[in-house]
Amino acid sequence: MSEPTEVLDCRGQRCPLPVIALARRLSELPVGAVLRVRADDPAAAVDIPAWCRLRGQEFLAATPGPAYDVRRTH
Repeated sequence: MSEPTEVLDCRGQRCPLPVIALARRLSELPVGAVLRVRADDPAAAVDIPAWCRLRGQEFLAATPGPAYDVRRTH
C-alpha cells in the first residue's frame, strides 16, 4: 500500500472525536488523497469504516498503530 497523503493523530481522543476530525480534514484534501487516522479508541475500528460507508468515502485498511486509511472519493 502506498504512503498516505497526510496523517491525522487522534490518539487519546474518544468517540466521536476521531470521526469528527476525519470528516473535517478529509473535506480539505483533494479527491484521491489518502488520510491515515491514528486512533487508539477501540470504537474507531467500527466507527471509521461505518462513516466511510455512510459518506461514500473509500475505507482502505486498518494498519498497526492502530491507524485507519481513508481515500477521499468526492
